[in-house]
Amino acid sequence: MKPFARASGVFSVLIFFLNLLIGCGGTTFQREGTAASATAEKKTESTIPSRKIITTTGMVTDIVRQVVGSYGQVSGLIEAGGDPHLFKPTRGDVKRLYEADIVFYSGLILEGRMSQTFEQLAHAGKPVFAVTERIDRADLRTFSGSPTHPDPHVWMEVAKWSECVQHVAESLAGLDPALALEYHRNAARYLLELNRLEEYTKASIASIPEKHRVLVTAHDAFGYFSQAYGIPVMSVQGISTVAEAGVLDVNRLVDFLVARKLPAIFVESSVNAKNIQAVIEGVASRGVTVRIGGELFSDAMGREGTYEGTYLGMIDHNATTITRALGGTAPAGGLHGKLSGHSLQNVPTEGVTE
Repeated sequence: MKPFARASGVFSVLIFFLNLLIGCGGTTFQREGTAASATAEKKTESTIPSRKIITTTGMVTDIVRQVVGSYGQVSGLIEAGGDPHLFKPTRGDVKRLYEADIVFYSGLILEGRMSQTFEQLAHAGKPVFAVTERIDRADLRTFSGSPTHPDPHVWMEVAKWSECVQHVAESLAGLDPALALEYHRNAARYLLELNRLEEYTKASIASIPEKHRVLVTAHDAFGYFSQAYGIPVMSVQGISTVAEAGVLDVNRLVDFLVARKLPAIFVESSVNAKNIQAVIEGVASRGVTVRIGGELFSDAMGREGTYEGTYLGMIDHNATTITRALGGTAPAGGLHGKLSGHSLQNVPTEGVTE
């Protein structure tokens, strides 16, 4: 069975049971949940302290906030727009981690420069969780150059990131049994939203004409997006932004774009646009025009406090921007009509034909 088919099947079954958990018809779950909620609220007011939770990337921060609700204070280390591949914690960051009650990080060596810190925290008895640790390894992308290093950009496939939401709920429930039902209910509501986002993304990308259905980006962060939604991906850099792209990488993409004549390629909010700029200039030198179709969110979400600064908004923005730039059909405001239309903000356009 293909990984996507397996993931979709699991996702559908999960959503069925989540509807039961939320309580759509006075079920036993609902009656027990009401009593448990009252108990949890009473205990929260008197005996259960608010957990101090530290996270790494914005994507991890957002799903933990969705699950913990009002029962914890969640703050992330990596600022909006920050590159987790390059992030190195300061002494202040390490102090915050040691002072936290719980730590959640993405895992799969995404936060490579923090691996030793996480190990030290766990050794000291701190509850430390990689949100991706329960994903079946058979469902993770690997690379010919590094078969033992899975692609860490799991959030690019909504169904897989939904598995991480479930793991967050289970981890918190294990630490706070009195609040277990609350955590699972919060997760259930959020997972229903993610299911709608998954369906929207599939339909949007499928509407792109096949000859234009290729995604060209700055670095290889969209592999799971490619597999899940049926759009081949090409990039200048590999899965990590640590290694610089070379002339051969740029020329390879220039040759492809001249032959394929795609209408647009994309920059990323957390990656320097100079490589994409070099590709566009290379294509132009050979008499072909390609424009920047927009700025995508790859390793970081949008500005905090905005819709794009949430996981839902991040993926909605990406799916909508890609679809519209490549000739597909999607509403300008995205799934919920909340997109700000900022896809080309802060993108250098010197020498670029729009």
